[in-house]
Amino acid sequence: MDWKDVRGPEDIIDIGRKKFGDYGKFLPIAILGFFLLIVLAGTIYSIGPDAVGVVQRFGRYAYTTSPGLHIKLPFGIDRVTPVKIQRVFKEEFGIRTLRAGIKTQYSPRKYPEESLMLTGDLNILDVRWIVQFKVKDAIKLLFKTRDPVDNVRDISEVVMRRLVGDYRVDEVLTTKREEINDLAQLEMQKILDSYRTGVQVVTVKLQDVNPPDEVKPAFNEVNEAKQEKERMINQAWEAYNKAIPRARGEAEKVIREAEGYQLDKVNRAKGEAERFLDTWAEYKKAPQITQKRLYLDTMMEVLPKAKEKYIIDPQQTSILPLLNIGQKGGSQQ
Repeated sequence: MDWKDVRGPEDIIDIGRKKFGDYGKFLPIAILGFFLLIVLAGTIYSIGPDAVGVVQRFGRYAYTTSPGLHIKLPFGIDRVTPVKIQRVFKEEFGIRTLRAGIKTQYSPRKYPEESLMLTGDLNILDVRWIVQFKVKDAIKLLFKTRDPVDNVRDISEVVMRRLVGDYRVDEVLTTKREEINDLAQLEMQKILDSYRTGVQVVTVKLQDVNPPDEVKPAFNEVNEAKQEKERMINQAWEAYNKAIPRARGEAEKVIREAEGYQLDKVNRAKGEAERFLDTWAEYKKAPQITQKRLYLDTMMEVLPKAKEKYIIDPQQTSILPLLNIGQKGGSQQ
């Protein structure tokens, strides 16, 4: 009997016995097992921990599965596409990484078609940056856009060129880098959402921003002049911050001393006035006693300051006998 004469399982068993002896009776079981293995291989599938599985039935979206083992319909009825939603992807512009690590190695090749840009003050800069993104909607990623990576690259170039064109060359090089990063991320996300790409921008970061090689010497001279200008301005501010507070402190000291002097004089005058009024009140009560007390007080204050004291008799008509004219001479005395 030949294979073309097979009409049923009995004929297969007979052929197996003729060709393989007694082992031929296991041939249908082996064929059935092989068929079951094919069915199981096309039915069971697994999804990694950082991904989801998008299931299409006859090419139409059916459902999304989570990480782990799952079952689908075999023979091409269900088709599963794993999409990594936790992985962060990176696109580079103007640079290419050859080997990442502690010391990252970059390609020596230049990409001027990506990196050369015109600033707002009509200067040319070589701008290199990276964009990190991940998938936030696997269904939109698969069915709403044809090439999401190209979309990210094209939108990033358009947004970065427009932002660099809004700033001066020195701002892009120094003070506005973080601002450009934030604005680029926001605008890229807005455009990607409007296109329903299912992509989320994680970060946009400027790497190297330099003038082209042809104008670097002139540009460096300009930067050195600007740095010298900033240095002189900072020195002037330093001298200002030293002199002005010192002058203000001295002025405040003079003002406080004047206020203290004023307060002392006013208080002394008030005290003298009150003392005079008190004395005047006592004088009106006992004029002679008060007059004598004032005279004695004044003499007690004045006499200690006198070097030589002359006590003259009220009956003395002349003071010449008291002067020692004979020793030193009248003119010298």
